[in-house]
Amino acid sequence: MLLLLIHMKIVILLGAPGSGKGTMAERLSSQDPVFRHLSSGSMLREAVSNQTRAGRLAEGAMKRGELVSDELIAEMIKDTILGIEGECTLLLDGFPRTVAQAAILDQMIESCGAQLWAVVWLDVDEEDLVDRIVGRRVCLGCGAGYHIETILPEKDGVCDLCGEALVARKDDNLETIRHRLSVYKASTMPLIDLYRSRGLLRRVMSAGAINETVELVKNALG
Repeated sequence: MLLLLIHMKIVILLGAPGSGKGTMAERLSSQDPVFRHLSSGSMLREAVSNQTRAGRLAEGAMKRGELVSDELIAEMIKDTILGIEGECTLLLDGFPRTVAQAAILDQMIESCGAQLWAVVWLDVDEEDLVDRIVGRRVCLGCGAGYHIETILPEKDGVCDLCGEALVARKDDNLETIRHRLSVYKASTMPLIDLYRSRGLLRRVMSAGAINETVELVKNALG
């Protein structure tokens, strides 16, 4: 049965590691309640915590050392969509990452009557990406993100939100970063061509200050 959610728009955030997808989504959702940030990682943790059907299946897969299937991720997204009341623009961060995942997402969106409104591509020069990632810091307590040059805490090395220590992620080293960017180019870049061909792509150069990029994204979404 098709559930018509005419109030639900979905915006996919695309970009390489370090392009600022999560930061953009958090800034937009904090400035305007119509936006809601949905990252694949946080969604997975929440589904497991709430013990939804998809969450239980995902938890079982992870305990067996298996990857969570694309279909389960799509089901979690659907569960989230159906649980939202009122007007909403869902900012989807982390899914899809491949053309195959995009096809699964299309089927899910159609099944619940939501609308894929736009795909925002945060485009950043590769060397700038490397500098951004190397300088990232994350809170051990609440997971809030900072940067040694562009997003500074009030007190050095301490999270503004919960007071826990800020650390570099284990995988934010140069060798790992180069590999992740190589994987991104091979698997995710084809999505750029796919969504461009469908007239959904909005390219935003994400090289300036965060507030400037937020305004560019707003303008791109009309």
